[in-house]
Amino acid sequence: MRSTTGKTVFALIVAVIVTMSLFPFYYAVISSLKGGADLFKVEYWPSALTWENYREVFTVGSFPTNILNSIVVATGVVILSLFLSVTASYALARVSFKGKGLLLLTILSVSMFPQVAVLSGLFELLRYLGLFNRLPGLILANMVLTLPFTVWVLTTFMRDLPKEIEEAAVMDGAKPWTIVFKVFMPMMWPSLVTTGLLAFISAWNEFLFALTFTLTEDSRTVTVAISQISGSVMNQLPWGKIMAASVVVTIPLVALVLIFQRKIVAGLTAGAVKG
Repeated sequence: MRSTTGKTVFALIVAVIVTMSLFPFYYAVISSLKGGADLFKVEYWPSALTWENYREVFTVGSFPTNILNSIVVATGVVILSLFLSVTASYALARVSFKGKGLLLLTILSVSMFPQVAVLSGLFELLRYLGLFNRLPGLILANMVLTLPFTVWVLTTFMRDLPKEIEEAAVMDGAKPWTIVFKVFMPMMWPSLVTTGLLAFISAWNEFLFALTFTLTEDSRTVTVAISQISGSVMNQLPWGKIMAASVVVTIPLVALVLIFQRKIVAGLTAGAVKG
Protein backbone atom coordinates (compact mmCIF):
# COMPACT_ATOMS: atom_id res chain seq x y z
CA MET A 1 0.00 0.00 0.00
CA ARG A 2 2.75 2.39 0.94
CA SER A 3 4.62 1.49 -2.23
CA THR A 4 1.57 2.23 -4.38
CA THR A 5 0.93 5.54 -2.60
CA GLY A 6 4.57 6.56 -2.99
CA LYS A 7 4.53 5.77 -6.71
CA THR A 8 1.29 7.73 -7.15
CA VAL A 9 2.69 10.78 -5.35
CA PHE A 10 5.91 10.56 -7.35
CA ALA A 11 3.95 10.31 -10.62
CA LEU A 12 1.87 13.36 -9.67
CA ILE A 13 4.99 15.38 -8.83
CA VAL A 14 6.59 14.40 -12.15
CA ALA A 15 3.38 15.31 -14.00
CA VAL A 16 3.28 18.74 -12.34
CA ILE A 17 6.95 19.41 -13.15
CA VAL A 18 6.53 18.32 -16.78
CA THR A 19 3.38 20.41 -17.18
CA MET A 20 5.02 23.52 -15.71
CA SER A 21 8.06 23.02 -17.95
CA LEU A 22 6.22 22.40 -21.21
CA PHE A 23 3.19 24.67 -20.84
CA PRO A 24 5.00 27.97 -21.66
CA PHE A 25 6.34 26.49 -24.90
CA TYR A 26 2.94 24.97 -25.72
CA TYR A 27 1.21 28.31 -25.16
CA ALA A 28 3.81 30.04 -27.34
CA VAL A 29 3.04 27.54 -30.13
CA ILE A 30 -0.72 28.04 -30.01
CA SER A 31 -0.27 31.82 -29.73
CA SER A 32 1.89 31.78 -32.85
CA LEU A 33 -0.98 30.13 -34.71
CA LYS A 34 -3.48 32.87 -33.82
CA GLY A 35 -4.17 36.10 -35.61
CA GLY A 36 -5.86 39.40 -34.92
CA ALA A 37 -7.91 39.74 -31.75
CA ASP A 38 -7.69 35.99 -31.07
CA LEU A 39 -4.21 36.58 -29.67
CA PHE A 40 -5.72 38.29 -26.63
CA LYS A 41 -8.23 35.51 -25.89
CA VAL A 42 -7.22 32.98 -23.25
CA GLU A 43 -7.59 29.70 -25.14
CA TYR A 44 -5.75 26.46 -24.54
CA TRP A 45 -6.62 25.34 -28.06
CA PRO A 46 -7.13 27.95 -30.79
CA SER A 47 -10.50 27.95 -32.52
CA ALA A 48 -8.91 29.02 -35.82
CA LEU A 49 -5.36 28.26 -36.95
CA THR A 50 -3.32 30.51 -39.21
CA TRP A 51 0.25 30.30 -40.51
CA GLU A 52 0.37 33.99 -41.33
CA ASN A 53 2.73 34.80 -38.45
CA TYR A 54 5.29 32.25 -39.67
CA ARG A 55 4.97 33.50 -43.24
CA GLU A 56 5.69 37.07 -42.12
CA VAL A 57 8.66 35.97 -40.00
CA PHE A 58 10.37 34.36 -42.99
CA THR A 59 9.34 36.83 -45.70
CA VAL A 60 9.57 40.21 -43.95
CA GLY A 61 12.99 41.37 -42.80
CA SER A 62 16.15 39.28 -42.63
CA PHE A 63 15.12 36.58 -40.14
CA PRO A 64 16.41 33.65 -42.28
CA THR A 65 19.80 35.38 -42.44
CA ASN A 66 19.71 35.91 -38.69
CA ILE A 67 19.05 32.19 -38.16
CA LEU A 68 22.02 31.35 -40.38
CA ASN A 69 24.17 33.79 -38.39
CA SER A 70 23.19 32.10 -35.14
CA ILE A 71 24.00 28.68 -36.58
CA VAL A 72 27.43 29.88 -37.74
CA VAL A 73 28.22 31.55 -34.41
CA ALA A 74 26.99 28.70 -32.22
CA THR A 75 28.70 26.03 -34.34
CA GLY A 76 31.95 27.99 -34.42
CA VAL A 77 31.84 28.44 -30.64
CA VAL A 78 31.29 24.70 -30.11
CA ILE A 79 34.12 23.64 -32.45
CA LEU A 80 36.69 26.08 -31.06
CA SER A 81 35.63 25.59 -27.43
CA LEU A 82 35.84 21.80 -27.64
CA PHE A 83 39.17 21.85 -29.48
CA LEU A 84 40.77 24.22 -26.99
CA SER A 85 39.11 22.50 -24.02
CA VAL A 86 40.26 19.02 -25.01
CA THR A 87 43.86 20.12 -25.41
CA ALA A 88 43.77 22.24 -22.25
CA SER A 89 42.12 19.48 -20.21
CA TYR A 90 44.84 17.03 -21.25
CA ALA A 91 47.51 19.39 -19.94
CA LEU A 92 45.58 20.20 -16.77
CA ALA A 93 44.59 16.62 -15.99
CA ARG A 94 47.56 14.52 -17.13
CA VAL A 95 50.60 16.81 -16.99
CA SER A 96 52.18 17.89 -13.70
CA PHE A 97 53.44 21.47 -13.50
CA LYS A 98 53.62 24.23 -10.94
CA GLY A 99 50.62 26.48 -10.58
CA LYS A 100 48.13 24.02 -12.11
CA GLY A 101 45.62 24.48 -9.30
CA LEU A 102 45.91 28.26 -9.50
CA LEU A 103 45.43 28.13 -13.26
CA LEU A 104 42.24 26.08 -12.87
CA LEU A 105 40.90 28.55 -10.32
CA THR A 106 41.75 31.42 -12.67
CA ILE A 107 39.87 29.76 -15.51
CA LEU A 108 36.87 29.22 -13.23
CA SER A 109 36.98 32.79 -11.93
CA VAL A 110 36.53 34.13 -15.47
CA SER A 111 33.02 32.67 -15.53
CA MET A 112 32.14 34.50 -12.30
CA PHE A 113 32.28 37.95 -13.92
CA PRO A 114 28.98 39.23 -15.35
CA GLN A 115 28.90 39.95 -19.06
CA VAL A 116 28.61 43.68 -18.43
CA ALA A 117 31.94 43.66 -16.59
CA VAL A 118 33.85 42.46 -19.67
CA LEU A 119 31.74 44.28 -22.25
CA SER A 120 33.90 47.38 -22.67
CA GLY A 121 37.14 45.37 -22.78
CA LEU A 122 35.77 43.02 -25.43
CA PHE A 123 34.47 45.98 -27.42
CA GLU A 124 37.94 47.54 -27.58
CA LEU A 125 39.51 44.16 -28.41
CA LEU A 126 37.12 43.42 -31.27
CA ARG A 127 37.48 46.92 -32.67
CA TYR A 128 41.28 46.63 -32.53
CA LEU A 129 41.19 43.24 -34.31
CA GLY A 130 38.75 44.51 -36.92
CA LEU A 131 36.07 42.02 -35.86
CA PHE A 132 33.37 44.48 -34.79
CA ASN A 133 30.03 43.81 -36.53
CA ARG A 134 31.39 40.51 -37.84
CA LEU A 135 30.48 36.93 -36.95
CA PRO A 136 34.06 35.92 -35.97
CA GLY A 137 33.90 38.68 -33.37
CA LEU A 138 30.75 37.17 -31.87
CA ILE A 139 32.40 33.74 -31.84
CA LEU A 140 35.39 35.14 -29.97
CA ALA A 141 33.17 36.99 -27.49
CA ASN A 142 30.98 33.95 -26.78
CA MET A 143 33.99 31.80 -26.04
CA VAL A 144 34.55 33.94 -22.94
CA LEU A 145 31.30 32.39 -21.66
CA THR A 146 31.78 28.80 -22.82
CA LEU A 147 35.51 28.05 -22.38
CA PRO A 148 35.66 28.09 -18.55
CA PHE A 149 32.80 25.62 -18.29
CA THR A 150 34.01 23.25 -21.01
CA VAL A 151 37.60 23.26 -19.68
CA TRP A 152 36.48 22.42 -16.16
CA VAL A 153 34.07 19.64 -17.21
CA LEU A 154 36.49 17.96 -19.62
CA THR A 155 39.39 18.29 -17.17
CA THR A 156 37.36 16.47 -14.52
CA PHE A 157 36.40 13.74 -16.99
CA MET A 158 39.91 13.30 -18.41
CA ARG A 159 41.37 13.10 -14.91
CA ASP A 160 39.30 9.94 -14.31
CA LEU A 161 40.50 8.12 -17.43
CA PRO A 162 42.72 5.09 -16.63
CA LYS A 163 46.42 5.89 -16.64
CA GLU A 164 47.18 2.41 -17.95
CA ILE A 165 45.67 3.32 -21.33
CA GLU A 166 47.90 6.36 -21.65
CA GLU A 167 50.97 4.40 -20.53
CA ALA A 168 50.27 1.70 -23.11
CA ALA A 169 49.96 4.34 -25.84
CA VAL A 170 53.25 5.92 -24.78
CA MET A 171 54.94 2.51 -24.85
CA ASP A 172 53.71 2.10 -28.42
CA GLY A 173 55.35 5.40 -29.36
CA ALA A 174 52.24 7.59 -29.45
CA LYS A 175 52.76 11.33 -29.23
CA PRO A 176 50.58 13.59 -27.03
CA TRP A 177 48.43 14.67 -30.00
CA THR A 178 47.82 11.04 -30.91
CA ILE A 179 46.95 10.17 -27.32
CA VAL A 180 44.47 13.05 -27.07
CA PHE A 181 42.66 12.63 -30.39
CA LYS A 182 42.92 8.90 -31.07
CA VAL A 183 43.03 7.36 -27.60
CA PHE A 184 41.13 9.68 -25.25
CA MET A 185 38.55 11.29 -27.53
CA PRO A 186 36.73 8.04 -28.44
CA MET A 187 36.19 7.50 -24.70
CA MET A 188 35.11 11.11 -24.15
CA TRP A 189 32.23 11.30 -26.63
CA PRO A 190 29.45 11.44 -23.99
CA SER A 191 31.14 14.33 -22.16
CA LEU A 192 32.01 16.05 -25.45
CA VAL A 193 28.39 15.86 -26.62
CA THR A 194 27.12 17.18 -23.28
CA THR A 195 29.53 20.10 -23.03
CA GLY A 196 29.23 20.84 -26.75
CA LEU A 197 25.44 20.99 -26.55
CA LEU A 198 25.51 23.26 -23.50
CA ALA A 199 28.02 25.52 -25.27
CA PHE A 200 25.76 25.57 -28.34
CA ILE A 201 22.73 26.54 -26.25
CA SER A 202 24.71 29.27 -24.49
CA ALA A 203 25.90 30.78 -27.78
CA TRP A 204 22.49 30.35 -29.43
CA ASN A 205 20.64 32.17 -26.64
CA GLU A 206 23.26 34.87 -25.99
CA PHE A 207 21.83 38.38 -26.34
CA LEU A 208 24.02 41.08 -24.78
CA PHE A 209 27.17 40.49 -26.84
CA ALA A 210 25.12 40.02 -30.02
CA LEU A 211 23.31 43.30 -29.39
CA THR A 212 26.46 45.27 -28.54
CA PHE A 213 28.87 43.94 -31.15
CA THR A 214 26.58 44.06 -34.21
CA LEU A 215 25.09 47.04 -36.01
CA THR A 216 23.49 45.86 -39.25
CA GLU A 217 20.57 43.47 -39.71
CA ASP A 218 22.67 41.12 -41.83
CA SER A 219 25.08 40.58 -38.93
CA ARG A 220 22.55 40.08 -36.15
CA THR A 221 21.65 36.77 -34.55
CA VAL A 222 18.12 35.53 -33.90
CA THR A 223 17.93 36.75 -30.31
CA VAL A 224 18.57 40.33 -31.38
CA ALA A 225 16.30 39.92 -34.40
CA ILE A 226 13.39 38.92 -32.16
CA SER A 227 13.94 41.95 -29.94
CA GLN A 228 13.84 44.17 -33.03
CA ILE A 229 10.38 42.88 -33.94
CA SER A 230 8.89 44.78 -30.99
CA GLY A 231 7.31 48.15 -31.69
CA SER A 232 7.25 51.28 -29.58
CA VAL A 233 3.50 51.28 -28.88
CA MET A 234 2.26 48.49 -26.62
CA ASN A 235 -1.03 47.96 -28.47
CA GLN A 236 0.80 47.59 -31.76
CA LEU A 237 3.27 44.91 -30.70
CA PRO A 238 3.11 42.00 -33.19
CA TRP A 239 2.79 39.33 -30.49
CA GLY A 240 1.88 36.59 -32.95
CA LYS A 241 4.99 37.25 -35.01
CA ILE A 242 7.14 37.37 -31.87
CA MET A 243 5.73 34.03 -30.70
CA ALA A 244 6.29 32.48 -34.13
CA ALA A 245 9.91 33.63 -34.17
CA SER A 246 10.42 32.31 -30.62
CA VAL A 247 9.06 28.91 -31.57
CA VAL A 248 11.30 28.74 -34.63
CA VAL A 249 14.33 29.59 -32.49
CA THR A 250 13.45 27.02 -29.81
CA ILE A 251 12.79 24.05 -32.11
CA PRO A 252 16.49 23.43 -33.05
CA LEU A 253 17.45 23.23 -29.37
CA VAL A 254 14.65 20.79 -28.61
CA ALA A 255 15.63 18.68 -31.61
CA LEU A 256 19.29 18.55 -30.57
CA VAL A 257 18.40 17.49 -27.03
CA LEU A 258 16.12 14.73 -28.31
CA ILE A 259 18.71 13.47 -30.80
CA PHE A 260 21.58 13.37 -28.31
CA GLN A 261 19.63 12.58 -25.14
CA ARG A 262 21.38 9.24 -24.59
CA LYS A 263 24.82 10.80 -24.92
CA ILE A 264 23.76 13.67 -22.65
CA VAL A 265 22.67 11.33 -19.87
CA ALA A 266 25.85 9.28 -20.25
CA GLY A 267 27.98 12.42 -20.15
CA LEU A 268 26.25 13.82 -17.08
CA THR A 269 26.62 10.52 -15.17
CA ALA A 270 30.18 9.74 -16.35
CA GLY A 271 32.50 9.36 -13.44
CA ALA A 272 29.65 9.35 -10.92
CA VAL A 273 30.18 5.68 -10.05
CA LYS A 274 33.58 4.29 -9.17
CA GLY A 275 34.63 0.80 -8.27
